Amino acid sequence: MVNLKNYNVVTKLFVLLLTFAAFTSCAEKKFYVTRIEGKEIGITQPAETANATAGQSAQQIENFIKPYRDNIDKDLSMVLANAPETIDKSGEWQTPMGNFLSDITFEKSNIVFKQREHKSIDICLLNHGGIRTIISKGDVTARNAYEIMPFENSAIVVGLKGEEILEMAKYIISEKKPHPLKGLTFTIGKDNQPKDILVNGQPLENAKIYYVVTSDYLVNGGDNMIFFKKATERYDLEYKLRNIIIDYFKANKVIKAEKDQRISKEL
Repeated sequence: MVNLKNYNVVTKLFVLLLTFAAFTSCAEKKFYVTRIEGKEIGITQPAETANATAGQSAQQIENFIKPYRDNIDKDLSMVLANAPETIDKSGEWQTPMGNFLSDITFEKSNIVFKQREHKSIDICLLNHGGIRTIISKGDVTARNAYEIMPFENSAIVVGLKGEEILEMAKYIISEKKPHPLKGLTFTIGKDNQPKDILVNGQPLENAKIYYVVTSDYLVNGGDNMIFFKKATERYDLEYKLRNIIIDYFKANKVIKAEKDQRISKEL
């Protein structure tokens, strides 16, 4: 009898081999860095040619940017208002510039706050260090607003109890800086403590909630104004302080600062 090979066994082994090969080929392969090589390539282009190429590239960039820059410059240079006299930052406890910024921030923010929340702002407090320049006598442009407020800070309204307003007054005294202030008045007593504290002409009430407009920078504890972190309410007006200045310039052709005394010192 002729012995025949067992082809079934061979076939099974072949199928298993193919399956194993397919599985291993589909498995995720991991690669590792084993060596890094590099070489120095010298610049063979002549200096004259390189300079000419760089000059052409710079000119191309300049030609591309110029229309946009000219358009922006035109908008920033447009005269929006006029200042009969210079509004500066001079003063011990308040300054013409500080009064001006706190007044217009109070005014413009209050319009938005009333429309959205049907409430009124009581106080405005900004920081003296945030005022980067003055308003010189003469024409006033949008560029002036960018120079005064180059930061992207927004107006935020917070609800503070009367106790925190007292902390605010004490903070201003301790800092000895003319921070822009509106709505809050007080006298610095001989003991260096605030007295005769009034909010819009009314005596301060410890339990009452007062709405204070300030910047997002200060609300988050900037300039160590930690009393803002005790706020019971917070409203983002989504209104840039710079835009407040520009909007005021557009709406008021004559720019002037109030010179009323908001903080006095007992003699």
